[in-house]
Amino acid sequence: MQRYKCIIVEDEPLASGILKNYISRIPYLELQGEFREAISAGRQLQQEETDLIFLDIHLPELKGLDFLRTLTKMPVVIVTTAYHQYALDGFELSVTDYLLKPFSFNRFLAAVNKAVKQVNASYVMANRPVIPERYLFLTIDRRKVKILFDEIDYIESSREYVKVFTEKTMYVSKISTGELEKILPAEKFRRIHRSFIVAVDKIDAYNKEYVEIKGEKIPIGGGFKKDNTFF
Repeated sequence: MQRYKCIIVEDEPLASGILKNYISRIPYLELQGEFREAISAGRQLQQEETDLIFLDIHLPELKGLDFLRTLTKMPVVIVTTAYHQYALDGFELSVTDYLLKPFSFNRFLAAVNKAVKQVNASYVMANRPVIPERYLFLTIDRRKVKILFDEIDYIESSREYVKVFTEKTMYVSKISTGELEKILPAEKFRRIHRSFIVAVDKIDAYNKEYVEIKGEKIPIGGGFKKDNTFF
């Protein structure tokens, strides 16, 4: 059974005791620690991975919601408080659930199950393999047109426009070569001139002065002649 690590941040001993009792009744929760104020909780979060926080709002020194605003990596949060007026602020901070004291075990369990689903979803997203994009969309004649990276031969800039030469046709779009260079995968495309980007695997021949693609000689700019190897 997968276990989810949690901490309690609560300055009232009675409320903290209730939370500890509820947590002990859920076999897939593992309590890492309980804290009376936010600063100590913050140090804990820096030292160990934590999936879930049970957080009171009215804490000494640093209030609960202000504490959340200091976190760069925030676990899933369930707020436990007697003050309903902070609910909107809590949800704006992506709090998963908002438990108003006193709350029953059943209500607590529902909040925990909701939080566990969110933890699992975050884990799936974080571990999902990154699939590289294989195309881009360019605005051409007021339409977004899909252009496959594998079909692009080279790109030539013409003032504020670019010409994209592909296996099938040539497209004209209002975008700079600098913007396109950021979009195109670096392992497939190389800028060889302030006005030209070429698809590396489409190069038929090259020297220090130009590259040749399908009979077209594309000049290499002065600042790009330090190394004549494009592979």
